[in-house]
Amino acid sequence: MEHGKLKPLMFAGTGSDVGKSIIVTAICRILKQDGYSPAPFKAQNMSLNSYATPDSLEIGRAQAVQAEAAEIECSTDMNPLLLKPNSDLTSQIVLNGRPVGNSSAKGFFRQEGRDILRKEINSSFDRLSSKYNPIIMEGAGSIAEMNLMDIDLVNMPMARYADANIILVADIDRGGVFASIYGSVMLQKPEDRRRIKGVIINKFRGDISLFNTGKEIIEKTSGIKVLGIIPYLDDIDIDEEDSVSLEKRNKKYTQGKVNIVVVLLPHMSNFTDFARLEHDSRINLYYSYSPEEIAKADITIIPGSKNTISDLNEIRNKGIDTAIIDNAKKGKSVIGICGGYQIMGMEISDPLSIESNNAFVNGLGLLPIRTTITKEKITQQREFSFMEGEQRCKGYEIHMGNSELIDDKDYMKVAAFDDGSSDGVMINDRCFGTYLHGILDNKVIVDKLVSQYCTLESSDSMDYDQYKDYQYNRLASHVRENIDMDLFYKILNSYD
Repeated sequence: MEHGKLKPLMFAGTGSDVGKSIIVTAICRILKQDGYSPAPFKAQNMSLNSYATPDSLEIGRAQAVQAEAAEIECSTDMNPLLLKPNSDLTSQIVLNGRPVGNSSAKGFFRQEGRDILRKEINSSFDRLSSKYNPIIMEGAGSIAEMNLMDIDLVNMPMARYADANIILVADIDRGGVFASIYGSVMLQKPEDRRRIKGVIINKFRGDISLFNTGKEIIEKTSGIKVLGIIPYLDDIDIDEEDSVSLEKRNKKYTQGKVNIVVVLLPHMSNFTDFARLEHDSRINLYYSYSPEEIAKADITIIPGSKNTISDLNEIRNKGIDTAIIDNAKKGKSVIGICGGYQIMGMEISDPLSIESNNAFVNGLGLLPIRTTITKEKITQQREFSFMEGEQRCKGYEIHMGNSELIDDKDYMKVAAFDDGSSDGVMINDRCFGTYLHGILDNKVIVDKLVSQYCTLESSDSMDYDQYKDYQYNRLASHVRENIDMDLFYKILNSYD
């Protein structure tokens, strides 16, 4: 079906974590269902949760999820600027999918150099806009950060450049929804205020009809129509952007299940590596930094990290290293992914001080490898066979550092690639490490791990890609049913 060109639409927030990302995901799927060819766009993202594009570059995971909902391949044009925190004070800057250096918050938010970043971001938007219709944009944090408005790259300046209309998203669950909406609107310049064409009240609990008066008050005081009131989502499984959500999840051992603990590292990255495990009926997955809770688990996973040496020192300080090593000695499973793989080795060196001022640190000594942190970042999607099996599996690499064996023994490799190369080291089928993110999205691998502790088959017979597609459709239905679709399309067609 042929459609005319729709106006770009930005979903901006009254604050952080109001649900912009998941609403953009829903809108991308809705528009795809309605015969359009949408694409997501977020000029600047800050996240430790990233993804490798088909052309071996890096973007924020949220935009990869949104592209998947739109049924298109992700690209760096969807997220040209990605900030990956190294610590509370500094972040790695990833521009057009490649790291270009580290910066403090003070250094990043200075005026100098903003025009260069803005030019790159605008070029990305232009390329994306020439291929897709419409562009569904996402703001960052609050739309009304007065101290940052002159140097902002992602909210109103981006909306102006794209000539986008704006839907303001507010989180009623955290309280103060009237003040946050009114303040966010009234703090805008008059020409920017006119771009705000609708409001979405997100994360509503209870009887929506009881909020009818509230809706009228918002429309009267702000002069903007309420596009929809979205009930709180508690049973739709979509990858989330920020690891803050992990704090809400189960952190305890549960009898009668295969207990898998993910060590909750301070700089943990790509926690979506474990999303598939959460809906496997045989598994109780929990995240913990408690040595006691880690000691109870059948399977311990050390996840990826943006600052491997710092996190290794932290787990030593908390006594978590002893719990992990003891689990391995008892014959329980211990698995390292990316930074976790490096942590499981004999030693890590950082001669160029890329991650830390510590030039050298001993690892946990569970794997016979030494790792050197390097400037070069390896970013690529991978297909492989697991433990020399025949079934094809998928994953992706995003890491800075090379790991090599410290002896000449013939260890089994975790993954074998078509070009004859391999990845990872496996001491036995209960102790191994790999650079491959997404390795646990593959059912054959999860079944092999779990079968050592449980004879049951998973009650989930759905292929994981099918499962995710089903969740996108459920999300789209949920949002479609709770917004005014006629008003939504009027806003998309509004060029006033």
